[in-house]
This record gives sequence, C-alpha cells and structure tokens, in this order.
Amino acid sequence: MKIDSMKPASVFLCVLLTFSMAVAALAFAADAPPDRQIAVTIDDLPAGAARSMSAAAITEMTAKILAALQQAKVPAVGFVNERKLYYNWDEVNERIKALNMWLDAGFDLGNHTFGHTSLNLMGLKEFEESVIQGESVTRLLLAQHNKKLRYFRHPYLDTGRDLQTRREAEAFLVARGYRIAPVTMDAWDWNFAGVYDDTALQQEVVSAYFAHHAAMFAFEEKLSKELLGYEPKQILLLHANNLEADHISELLEMIRKRGYRFITLEDALSDDAYGMPDTFIGEEGTGWIEHWAITRGQPPRGAPVFPPSIGERAKALPHPQP
Repeated sequence: MKIDSMKPASVFLCVLLTFSMAVAALAFAADAPPDRQIAVTIDDLPAGAARSMSAAAITEMTAKILAALQQAKVPAVGFVNERKLYYNWDEVNERIKALNMWLDAGFDLGNHTFGHTSLNLMGLKEFEESVIQGESVTRLLLAQHNKKLRYFRHPYLDTGRDLQTRREAEAFLVARGYRIAPVTMDAWDWNFAGVYDDTALQQEVVSAYFAHHAAMFAFEEKLSKELLGYEPKQILLLHANNLEADHISELLEMIRKRGYRFITLEDALSDDAYGMPDTFIGEEGTGWIEHWAITRGQPPRGAPVFPPSIGERAKALPHPQP
C-alpha cells in the first residue's frame, strides 16, 4: 500500500519538475539577447573633409581608423570618392597611398561615385558618368591586391526620385558588376564630425554622438522586428573623419555590448531581407528598413531626433562640396 500511495506523489513531482524546467528555459530565452550581426561600412574615402585636410592628416586619420578596426577584428568596406584624390595636385600620390592602406590592412574598397554625385539632384546621365569616373584608381588598386570592385554605395543614399530612374540606375550598376550596399543603421556621424573639429565642444559632441547612436540602434532594432518579425543582418554607415578616428573603438565596443557580432558586407547581404520588394522613391535618401516599411505602406514614426544643439552648430559651418 505504501508503494501504491507514493505513485501519484512521484508523478506530481515529475510534472512539477518538468514544468519548472520549461518555465526556466523560457525565462532564459527571454533574457538572452538576440544573435545580432552587423557589417561596418565607411564612406567618403579618403576623407570626408579631404578638401581642407593635408595628405599627412588624411594618412594619420586613416591609420587610426584602420588600427581600431584591426584591433577589434572588425571587417569593413570603405567607399571612395576619387575626386578627393585630386584636390591638391602635389599630394595625389600620398592620397592614393592612403587608399591603399585599406587594402594593405586586409579591408575592401567600393565605389561612392567620383564626385559624391546625387542621383536625385544630378539625374541619371551625370550619375552614370560619375560612377564610371570613380572606378579608375580604385579598380587598379584592388587589382593589385587580387580583388575586384564589387560594391557601390549611393551618395546621400539617394536612390532616385522616381521608380523608372531608380530601376535604370540599378540595371546600370548591375551591368558594371556592382552590388548596391544598403544601409540599415545610420546615426549621421558626418553631422557630428564638423562640430567635433571645434576642440572646445568635443566632449559635448562625443557624448551626443554615443547617445544618438544608442537611440538609433534601439529604434531600428525595434522597427525591423515589428516589420520583418526578426532583426536582419544590419549594415552600419559611418564616415572617414576625425571623430571616427578618435572614437570608433568605443563605438564598436558599444555595439558589441548590444549583442552584435561583426560580419562582412558580403555575409550581411546574404540575408533574405535585402531581396524584399523595395519601391521606395523620395526627394531625400533614407535607410533600407525605412524603404521596406514605406513599400508596405507603413511609414515609420517616432525616429530619434538629431540633437538640436549639434544640428544648429553644424548648419552654421561652411559646407564645401563633398
């Protein structure tokens, strides 16, 4: 009788233990961060402010960015505006060497048009001419490293003001062997960079820069999960400037703490999200998560506002053509 009387108790204990383990597993899964992945891309090589920088300053800035990426073991693609090689004819060779530093360090280069040419503002013909003109040095340097010119990034993220122009530009780029490099994470670091060069404001700028990146990451992560049901392999847009040279290491660490692993652009583009329908057109460019949301008739709302104090100071700065 004792044995029989213990059977129900044993069954109950087994059920209770199983239930407890299931609850614990669910709690662990809820607490565990998602397996986030991100590719790093850096625009406006050899330098965003190449017009006002000496070749020596560009080389120093480049060395700092590359050292930070190497130390953090982060792959990256730099996108080139070749016109910036020719702002000072006495320094052309040194500026080309600064580009070659990227390849010597094991990174990749892509085309960002010769003169940072907006498809929206300049039209298809001039855009295509700028793409071709922007290939010559970059393609040669890549060939010397047994690499091919594979990636293209739209200046200003301007992909076309009407769908026909967009599709014709895309067909032109594909015919020349390019894969367009989208962007899903963009905190406008370029708008912080000019103000950062005012040394009296650097501490304020850096603090705002990190806060805005954190806010943009949180927004895009949430938006992508709501829109797609998951967080795709993200693509981060940064720019070649002194702000990044001084602080990209801290930014990469901040991103790691959000649960991200750093991957190549090629790996990021393997995500099915980048093959989704995308009919976005607009006067100004935007990120690809916004592209997909607008294509679905669900324009996103509540994006973080760029820090007004930094924005006002940035507007007051001279804005030479990139």
